Amino acid sequence: MTDQLRFDGRVVVVTGAGAGLGREYALLFASRGASVVVNDLGGGRHGEGKSSEAADRVVAEIKKNGGKAVANYDSVLDGAKIIKTAIDTFGRVDVVVNNAGILRDKSFAKMTDADWDLIQDVHVKGAYRTTQAAWPYFCKQNYGKVILTTSNSGLCGNFGQANYSTAKMGLVGFAQTLAIEGAKRNIRVNVIVPTAASRLTEDVMPPELLDQFKPELIAPIVFWLCHEKCNETGSVIESAVGWVRKCHIVRSSGSVLRQSLNDTVTPENVEANWAAATDMSSTKHVHTIQEGVEELANIIDNLKNGVPSNKIEGHVIPSDYNHRDVILYALGVGASIQDPSDFRYLYENHENFAVLPTFYVLFGPNGCMSTSILQDALPGIQMDPTNILHGEQYLEVFKPLPTEAKVKTQFKVQDVLDKGKGVVVLVQHDTFNAENGEKLSTAQMSVFIVGAGGFQGKRTSSHVIPTADPPNRKPDVSITQKTNTDQAVLYRLNGDFNPLHIDVNIASMAGYKRPILHGLCSLGFSVRHILQTYAGGDPSLFKALKVRFSKPVLPGETLRTDMWQDGNRIYFQTSIAETNTAVITGAYVDLMNVKSKVVPQITPAVSKSNLESDAVFAVMKDYVKANPEQVKKVNAIFLYNITVNGKQQAQWTLDLKNADVYQGQPKSDKANTTLTIEDKDMMDIATGKINPQVAFMKGKLKITGNIMLTQKLKVLMETSKAKL
Repeated sequence: MTDQLRFDGRVVVVTGAGAGLGREYALLFASRGASVVVNDLGGGRHGEGKSSEAADRVVAEIKKNGGKAVANYDSVLDGAKIIKTAIDTFGRVDVVVNNAGILRDKSFAKMTDADWDLIQDVHVKGAYRTTQAAWPYFCKQNYGKVILTTSNSGLCGNFGQANYSTAKMGLVGFAQTLAIEGAKRNIRVNVIVPTAASRLTEDVMPPELLDQFKPELIAPIVFWLCHEKCNETGSVIESAVGWVRKCHIVRSSGSVLRQSLNDTVTPENVEANWAAATDMSSTKHVHTIQEGVEELANIIDNLKNGVPSNKIEGHVIPSDYNHRDVILYALGVGASIQDPSDFRYLYENHENFAVLPTFYVLFGPNGCMSTSILQDALPGIQMDPTNILHGEQYLEVFKPLPTEAKVKTQFKVQDVLDKGKGVVVLVQHDTFNAENGEKLSTAQMSVFIVGAGGFQGKRTSSHVIPTADPPNRKPDVSITQKTNTDQAVLYRLNGDFNPLHIDVNIASMAGYKRPILHGLCSLGFSVRHILQTYAGGDPSLFKALKVRFSKPVLPGETLRTDMWQDGNRIYFQTSIAETNTAVITGAYVDLMNVKSKVVPQITPAVSKSNLESDAVFAVMKDYVKANPEQVKKVNAIFLYNITVNGKQQAQWTLDLKNADVYQGQPKSDKANTTLTIEDKDMMDIATGKINPQVAFMKGKLKITGNIMLTQKLKVLMETSKAKL
């Protein structure tokens, strides 16, 4: 039995708590130890009248049950008075549930200014004033929970409620911004979409239906959202009749209306592309404004190269799998009952039956083979399977993968790169649980198409997820395993039916003496070896991988996986043992944690040169030293995390409160703003090759804390540019 969730020592303010939902919230919070401010003006559902009776009745009920409560009769427009009641009576405030509301239903044609203004005042301004009065207390104690109440009328609209639906949807935007601003102060803000019997719905629903919409069925959801264990924030949660779900505003994949930046847009372009632009079969949720801007930046990049984005997005492939598919995949990548750690992948009744995480890489090539995504990315290019090579692969999983599921995989071409002798197409493939929409994995394929290059396109992309070389020492451990001569025949049953892996004639045309093994098959062997060695055979410890496929493997050859541990990252290289030829390079697996550690075979490391960005900070240090009074006016501390291939290599502090620049974390106080950036990108910003705002929008520069303070770094950056 789980421990009971409690609110002992917490103070909760509930507005509109004299009846219905508000009353149920107040009673539940009080029954679990909270001190409750029961606010209710005591008016009717249209906002008329005033009475203390409703709030007093709920307070009396709470006290009769042994709880602590105080009544407040102020309007939510006097939100400061409501919060003052909490502070004067209980000495603090931890939770504000904005529940108060009224109706003034009237068709839009007959609506008056008074009908409009009163609804906006009570719902929007009332929530604003009450929440704002509590905000300083939340910030000071580094803790707070806010609930805002919207409605399906806000999300969907409803006849006769133009005023009400506008106010309710406005609260959704209000909550999204408060969630962002409150995050650093541990303030969580969420929206509830309740459908319950109340003063507002008593004559809207038929009696037989109204009886099933009990407000006490919704109160536990609000209770959980307000509990200290719940980290949900910025979410819209709908609930009724003992049921709950999360709501998102989603967008279609859209359609680009021109072929290049030099083209214009005509009404005829809009007409021709309207069906694709409004197709909601491949919707997606954008979590932040930055994501939306980054998407637009990618569209501009594509247009520069003459690749319209609507040609390379929107492919969604549904599929399902069960224990037979999971076992077939394990056999295809060398799992055997002779190895005890493999048994969990081979027997559906095993107590720890599990999916090898690399099973989810299958969806990438299978989708590329069964859709026109590559052809759409390269119109006019004849696709020859013998010329299509799998160059690199990234995979990240977000939870232990189900052993059977209905899933859908969404494909998107992130970029097309001209490599002269060929083209690299970066394909992102995200897999979701088709039943609940939960994201299970994200991945990126780098597909090399021989002979398709030479169109003078760009050669690099910010979307490339870099590989990583292993430490400069002998492998900490190596495992060898011989592949079967029928390995490719078995592996292709997982859905990768490229004839290059079975047809002698096709293989000969591609320049191989016989069919080659799938690169992803060799990868599966290596990841099994890594999980055996460093995860105790537990696939739930797998987090992510990145690899480059360097050379082909012939079925029957022996694979050797060389491994190096560095914390939770396991670098590896896979080679053909008979010829010592590396076939997988620049590879690593990130684990959640390491269960089995191997003592490294250390050899003297080659000394590394200093980071390029060290020169930038040296220039900044000179400037700060020469202009101490000027920089002290900034009165802020900046921490830079400098990374190489995504791994932190250095930290620099710009302490502009004390006119000091030094390597390491801040010494005198916490950083006001933290910036994380790749070493090369830092140099590009400092030398003016890339604008800082563009770097931020494209995700190259990540900023936490007070973002606005970074504008004050302009003088230091201009000085660095001049000297560098």
